[in-house]
Amino acid sequence: MTALAVALVATACGGDDGADELSGITRSPAPLVNAVTLPSISEPGDEVNFEADPGELKAVYYGFTNCPDVCPTTMADLTVALRKMGDEADKVDVVMVTVDPDRDLDVLDAYVTSFVDDAVAAGTTDLELLRASAEPFGANWEVRTLDDGTIEVDHSPFLYLVNDAGELVLSWQFGASSDDMSNDMLTLLDRYDA
Repeated sequence: MTALAVALVATACGGDDGADELSGITRSPAPLVNAVTLPSISEPGDEVNFEADPGELKAVYYGFTNCPDVCPTTMADLTVALRKMGDEADKVDVVMVTVDPDRDLDVLDAYVTSFVDDAVAAGTTDLELLRASAEPFGANWEVRTLDDGTIEVDHSPFLYLVNDAGELVLSWQFGASSDDMSNDMLTLLDRYDA
């Protein structure tokens, strides 16, 4: 895995009592990630933007369907986290972007909606556009074909959370618990309602 954790600095975002502390990784200032849109695989002809609806959040994941462990585990943990949020989960949209478009464009929508019913799949074979969308997130990957024809993909193992201003407000590294995810999302939504 290409881990970018070294480039990210974890900071506490809570008040004096620590009640609002976030478990995920934040960056200051929060990077703007909404400058580039990608084609929607779920709704051909539409564009996917990286900005939540007003007062809501958008969870964004760069991964691929043939991933044996990190991607399905991350998506399953996110699914559980959303269930734990009850009705508040309606304020969180989910987008999965493929880093392996040559194999994923026809199957990513079915893959991501098997985890979250109304999730959106996004991707393009325009690798320059794909990299431009990922750069402000800090998402990185490498797709390579081995001598025996096997395709291997390494990718950064982060799930990202974006607000309605198009700011990357939180990142969770692979292994973050569904409790941490749900608590962080509820905390951020509470801040927006305050």
